[in-house]
Amino acid sequence: MLASAGYKYLKSSRRVLSLLEYQCLTMSHIKQIQSHLTVSGTLFDPFAAGRIISFCAVSAHGDLSHAYLLFLSLPRRTTFIWNTMLRAFADKNKSATVLSLYKHMVGTGFLPNNYTFSFLLQACTQLSDLSFGILLHGQAVRLGWEAYDFVQNGLIHLYASCNCMDSARRLFDGSLNRDVITWTAVINGFAKTGQVEVARQLFDEMPEKNVVSWSAMITGHAQIGFFKEALELFNDMQIAGFRPNHGAIVGALTACASLGALDQGRWIHAYADRNHMELDRILGTALIDMYAKCGCVETACRVFDEMPERDVFAFTSLISGLANHGQSATAIEMFTRMQKEGVRPNEVTLICLLSACSRVGLVEEGLRIFESMTNIYGIQPVVQHYGCLVDLLGRAGLLEDAKRVVREMPLEPDSYVLGSLLNACRVHGNVELGEETVECLAERSLDHGGVHVLLSNIYASANQWEGVAKVRKGMGEKKVKKVPGCSLIEVDGVVFEFVAGDMSHDFMDDILLLLLDIDKHLKSLQLEDDDNYDMKLE
Repeated sequence: MLASAGYKYLKSSRRVLSLLEYQCLTMSHIKQIQSHLTVSGTLFDPFAAGRIISFCAVSAHGDLSHAYLLFLSLPRRTTFIWNTMLRAFADKNKSATVLSLYKHMVGTGFLPNNYTFSFLLQACTQLSDLSFGILLHGQAVRLGWEAYDFVQNGLIHLYASCNCMDSARRLFDGSLNRDVITWTAVINGFAKTGQVEVARQLFDEMPEKNVVSWSAMITGHAQIGFFKEALELFNDMQIAGFRPNHGAIVGALTACASLGALDQGRWIHAYADRNHMELDRILGTALIDMYAKCGCVETACRVFDEMPERDVFAFTSLISGLANHGQSATAIEMFTRMQKEGVRPNEVTLICLLSACSRVGLVEEGLRIFESMTNIYGIQPVVQHYGCLVDLLGRAGLLEDAKRVVREMPLEPDSYVLGSLLNACRVHGNVELGEETVECLAERSLDHGGVHVLLSNIYASANQWEGVAKVRKGMGEKKVKKVPGCSLIEVDGVVFEFVAGDMSHDFMDDILLLLLDIDKHLKSLQLEDDDNYDMKLE
């Protein structure tokens, strides 16, 4: 009789569990099923409990907290149930919980399998927890799971994201099943660490490229200053039939900002608008930076105002752009707005503000901002902040105060700090302090060509021609050469670079002829002005 009743309940429970295969279930249905299993006494059966937990933890209509409570109440758990909970927390980006749960799993005597390692390595990658990842690698080797695809790909992702490219490459070269995601992870790792040549070699060998791999190459080149190459890759990506994603757009805008490629930057902005890309903080800041560096400050302000959310990077980028284009007063007003919106400045924001004050001679405001760094924001000044402070005082003619800052600053002054002081000496004709500053630079092996030229100009401003000759002679004896200046210009979406003294450009003859015509035209205008001036005197 009891056996017959037990069989009846088991049959009924299996029929109830089959309901979990329906896609339209809600948590209300799940709780009814759970109640039935509880009454029948089969809820704590590992198979039944695993099915309920799997739905609650992984399904889009589930409830992870409910799954976790049921999981804790189970007297017996299986590896499948442990893996289900680990997967659920990993999918919710609760990486710390994943690792904590795994320690509990091992502590209760369960060993991980290849699926377990995939969730654990995903969590380590999200946390950039290399040390725990290495521990897991060792366990995978001991238990014989290292060669499995899930484990191997997870390890490659972990090492690549933590910039351990030797380990990532060793596993990658030994892998027999490399998918597009694994290829992209390794390429991104090499690009991120500045090894773009290795990244490019792998990228060219990649059997199947995707949007993410293209984006990784563009971003990697932009990050290390290969801006022309970044834009070339951006164009090649579209020619290959791929639509640029958010990362590719931001990387290309970074390159446009550094090259001054305004036309291409505008095209990218229009592309983002056409494709209804969200103007988030990253994209908005990239656009602000691009327009500001290309001289379109009004457009940068318009993009800033259109952003639904603005963070410290967006504010800093606009403050920097305003300060660099002669709108220092507006930059300081923007800082006031930043404070009203509750956004705290960072180290770079304060450098931009000090620079803005320096350009318009707001000494008291600049000193107030410098003091607020530690008093209000808890930011310790670094060498760049002291350099801005020296520049602020030096431009205002307060050379003794600037000198005292250099002498009393707790950090070793670098070329920027001493260079700011030297430039102030040139502007205000302080030969003695200029000589002293150059000696300080020479002691630190920072006396490059530009330093000697500045000192020569200081002597020339003071009509001390013997000093000029001495500096020039010294430069010749030490074979010191001034770094040639360069300029960039964008024509039809292509950026051209011109270096002083370089005559190798293909159109140099045409350029020189055009310059001669411009020179003649300017001279004729000057003669006309002189004639008009003479007529007025008569």
